[in-house]
Amino acid sequence: MSELKRQISRRQFLRWTAAAGASAALAACGGGGATDGKEGSTGRRPAPTPRADQAYLAVARGADPAAITRAALAAVGGIARFVQSGDDVIIKPNICTDYYPYEYGATTNPTIVATLVELCRGAGAGRVRVMDMPFGGTPESAYAKSGIADAVASASGEMELMNRNKFRTTAIPEGRAIQEWPFYRDVLDADVLINLPIAKHHNLARLSLGGKNLLGVIQKPAQIHHNLGQRVADLVSRIRPTLTVVDAVRTLMTNGPTGGNLDDVRLSDTIIASHDIVAADAYAATLFDLTGLDIPYVKAASEMGLGTLYLDQIKIEEIAV
Repeated sequence: MSELKRQISRRQFLRWTAAAGASAALAACGGGGATDGKEGSTGRRPAPTPRADQAYLAVARGADPAAITRAALAAVGGIARFVQSGDDVIIKPNICTDYYPYEYGATTNPTIVATLVELCRGAGAGRVRVMDMPFGGTPESAYAKSGIADAVASASGEMELMNRNKFRTTAIPEGRAIQEWPFYRDVLDADVLINLPIAKHHNLARLSLGGKNLLGVIQKPAQIHHNLGQRVADLVSRIRPTLTVVDAVRTLMTNGPTGGNLDDVRLSDTIIASHDIVAADAYAATLFDLTGLDIPYVKAASEMGLGTLYLDQIKIEEIAV
């Protein structure tokens, strides 16, 4: 823990420990815990559909990650379309491991995370939390190594250590391969969930995009890898993010999900945003010369009616910044 104190501010460290407590920190290091009963409710509003003057999906390109994030959000109606005054907002990036900094393409760009925190705060959100359950290293060290801890603190957001006592076995009414699973309660109860994956190669799923990113808010993620495509789609049906923003600024083209070689990273300088996680993932797949049909969980989610992977049927706005 002393290493974490050296890497982050004392105020941020105290915020973490107050929110999670010592037992939660131990649970995070161990990567799991017990559930206590089944719950099926959710406090989240449905993701709003776009008006005629708003893009269904936006793609912004440019050298400034903050600027292209803001441009993509503006094209889909602005953050106010998704966040209302007083909302409890959770942002779920991919904080994969504590092995490498974000430049290696395995972890969401901290500038993008901070920009979304700032936008949500500007829209009047009552609380903006950022969280993930890394599978390599401890959450504390991964939060610090990624640069996301400092970025979130500078944007007046909160980093949260995921407390094992907040996982609940929850029904998945539309599930085809799984009918219940332990979910992080706050993710289901939040008014707004912003899914913020990084687009990267994955040795089992082919690509890690928005759907795959949701494994960071459940317990027993390794068990999802059996019948991966359908099980991830089942999770999407229960979690239903309000907004998906895909970080494709630095794309890990091979040797994912953890990478480790800068030669495997391509500078794509792209942000994709949509209320439709399937459409966002389908567009992100094109950056790898693939389609949504090539990614089993994207195809399965489309077949369940959770979004569209047919990009020629939606209004896409592409912006150069």
